[in-house]
Amino acid sequence: MSLQPRSAHEIPEETRRIACAAFPHGTFCLTVADAVGPIYADERFADLFPRRGQPAEAPGRLAWVTVLQFVENLSDRAAADAVRGRLDWKYLLGLALTDPGFDHTVLSEFRTRLGTEQGEQRLLDELLTHLQEQDLLKARGRQRTDSAHVLAAVRTLNRLEGV
Repeated sequence: MSLQPRSAHEIPEETRRIACAAFPHGTFCLTVADAVGPIYADERFADLFPRRGQPAEAPGRLAWVTVLQFVENLSDRAAADAVRGRLDWKYLLGLALTDPGFDHTVLSEFRTRLGTEQGEQRLLDELLTHLQEQDLLKARGRQRTDSAHVLAAVRTLNRLEGV
């Protein structure tokens, strides 16, 4: 199957309405989605999509899942379950409430492609550029030092899966 790129990241109205009613004071995911907005355009990361097999999940969406997985210290299976069942994750990922999510093996396959295509650096650079454009990070700050830590953690996870 081929990639079906989505340029715009929009939160479905029903997801937005129910999430705002359920979390009137917000959550981490709601705050991030509202403050940062769309970051990853599918077209810029088309090489991170699988070339054959089942329909692809968007790399930007999988990158967010990987970040949330790291923040909450979740296994691949638990992260995939969170995509299916957690309203705040659906909000951040721009998914409809009825979205079935994906199989947990998609995350390890994505991390493998991320490591072999130098995608982790591109995804991180895109995030940092976006945050700088919104004046949430200043140039020449600590973010590069911190980014090395994040990249090391992603590589470690990838190697552990290989074992």
